[in-house]
Amino acid sequence: MISDVQNINIAEYDYPLPDGRIAKYPLAERDASKLLVLKDNEIHEDHFRNIGKYLPEKSVLVFNETKVVRARLQFVKDSGAAIEVFCLEPITGDGDYQLAFSAGSPVEWRCLVGNSRRWKDGPLTMPLKIKDKDVTLVAERMEKTDAYSVIRFSWNPADVSFAEVLETAGEIPLPPYLHREAEAGDRERYQTVFAKYEGSVAAPTASLHLTKPLIAKLKEQGHDIEEVTLHVGAGTFRPVATDTIGEHEMHSESIIVRRQCIEHLRDNIGRTIIPVGTTSMRTIESVYWIGVMFIEQGFEERSIHVNQWFPYQKRETLPTAKESLDAILKYLDIHHLDALHATTALMIAPSCPIRITKALITNFHQPKSTLLLLVSALIGDRWKDAYRYAIDHDFRFLSYGDSCLFVPKPF
Repeated sequence: MISDVQNINIAEYDYPLPDGRIAKYPLAERDASKLLVLKDNEIHEDHFRNIGKYLPEKSVLVFNETKVVRARLQFVKDSGAAIEVFCLEPITGDGDYQLAFSAGSPVEWRCLVGNSRRWKDGPLTMPLKIKDKDVTLVAERMEKTDAYSVIRFSWNPADVSFAEVLETAGEIPLPPYLHREAEAGDRERYQTVFAKYEGSVAAPTASLHLTKPLIAKLKEQGHDIEEVTLHVGAGTFRPVATDTIGEHEMHSESIIVRRQCIEHLRDNIGRTIIPVGTTSMRTIESVYWIGVMFIEQGFEERSIHVNQWFPYQKRETLPTAKESLDAILKYLDIHHLDALHATTALMIAPSCPIRITKALITNFHQPKSTLLLLVSALIGDRWKDAYRYAIDHDFRFLSYGDSCLFVPKPF
């Protein structure tokens, strides 16, 4: 089974995407975006603000509460050379994002460094003004690998938090395919209206269409809302560059799912659970496989990680979604935890068992991307019909583009 999925040719997930169809800016109103609905094997077109008309009755919508960090820091050397330091994930705080952001000086992060060859040695500095305090931010490269650099950031006064440093000095990390610098408006529009926990370098873009009045309306219509957290990594922008997906290494991302959410999902398995965005889908499907891991490997406390090929291992039977979620709750009980903390590199591709997700709200994704594989795992080759319709009917693509609702079968 693993070899079958690893042999999938990524060329089968290509489609023509003219640059002019990529939305460079968001619409003036979040919920005014177009909505493509694939349901009952038919394709409909509407606007996102009317999505409630197409949701199965009493659906459970799962939002990703991650907040995009102003992760790009632009330093200028005395020579005039510009060096960009892009914060990927914290080392300080044992990788706990909230601890890392609340920490004072110094902190260490894994980072990407732009124009790296011009930074041979010595620190980089940046003068800042934070709450009427003069602050000098210092960046020192402690280690360099092929994948990233370890950067130590320090500043005085040391009691200023790193979150305050980034809020003042950093820039919103827009996707590279937008081919433009971040502007003032992106600080609001490249965040969801419910963003809460800092840690992402990319927005959960399907949720950018939601407004607080629309969320309230969906609740009035009888739909439930649940929240999870997946901190989106820079790997989300990386297309599959190999011929087959077996050669592609998925990026690892941090997830946090509270006990209340796990209980809510377990108690509502019979309803239509709809993640809003691929990040929410990866989170709740990863949660299922973590429960499988506990059932198969035991409940001792450990670092929890979902390998990208774990779902494809040969098994005689699979636990039900309820059995898996019960196993997670047992783990939380044993270790007196109120939330599940884990990392996931889960690759959802055709033949991956989908155990919790029943439908998906998402944007249009890049050609030859793992996100297209995820969509295909849910709706099969119908993604080609949906994308062809979108191209033919002037839909806007990618992060600031239009949206889809995929319901793979009647409920």
